[in-house]
Order: sequence, then C-alpha cells, then structure tokens
Amino acid sequence: MSWWVLPTTADIGIVCFAQSSSRLFEEAASGLQHILLSDAAIKSVETHLRHTSQWSIEATEGREDLTLVRWLEEVLYKCEVERQFLVDCQIKIDEELLAQVSWVNADTIEREIEVKAVTRHELQCRSVAQGEIIAGRGDVPDFEGPGWYCRVIFDI
Repeated sequence: MSWWVLPTTADIGIVCFAQSSSRLFEEAASGLQHILLSDAAIKSVETHLRHTSQWSIEATEGREDLTLVRWLEEVLYKCEVERQFLVDCQIKIDEELLAQVSWVNADTIEREIEVKAVTRHELQCRSVAQGEIIAGRGDVPDFEGPGWYCRVIFDI
C-alpha cells in the first residue's frame, strides 16, 4: 500500500507516494475506491465477476495536479453513472492518460460513504527530488525521494 487516509475536519483525503507519476495515479484511484467501500465489500470485492476496459482522459502537460483531479473524477463518474467500480488499473501517461482497467458491476458493491467530488482544496501532485523528504503526519509516514507525491481531498 502506498496511500494513506488523510485526517481532515469535515471531508476525507488521501496522501499517496509512488516511484512514477503513472503509479501515483494508480495508487490514488486505489485509495479513492478503498474509501468508498464498507468492510464487508473490502473482503468480497475480489469474488465478483471482473470486466476489463480501457479508459482514457486528456492529460494536461505540466499540470499533473489537474490531470490527477480529472482522472479521479473519471473514476467516480464511471462508478456512479456507468456502474463500473474500478478494482485495478495500469496507467500510461503521454498526451493522454490511458488506463487498462479491471472493474466490477457497481450495483454489487456495498459502499459505506459517498464521495460527491474531488476537490482542489490543498491539492498537491508533484515529483519529489532525490533526497527530498516529505514529512508525514498522523499515520502517514515520511517519504524520501526520488518519486512522486500527491495529496487529494474529497468532498463527502
């Protein structure tokens, strides 16, 4: 696991660390999906019939933060509107973010909370230089570069 729940006052957030930007986006999606699930669903999601698809969004060059928000909004949209609950993905980022995804029918998943939106409040998404340390807080550990880091708050 390379993501942690971030304690906030009224909403909920995640902090993620990864070795590459594409892996960071995978971890952020995993963190988002995990937040949604009930304890029972966490245990049973692997037993559901999986489908595979390819999802894509436009990537904004030099603005990984905006691309991350757009990606997480797409994950929420697929779940809420198209009823595709993301289970796993492999991402490649060039001019677009292209994700090979594994998903299950969202109607078969018991969700504990509803995420209404991905916010830009305190949004961070950036590369971490060799030897640079991102200080943790609470249950979130310190992270030492090189790698990638993001912090995202969700409106619940």
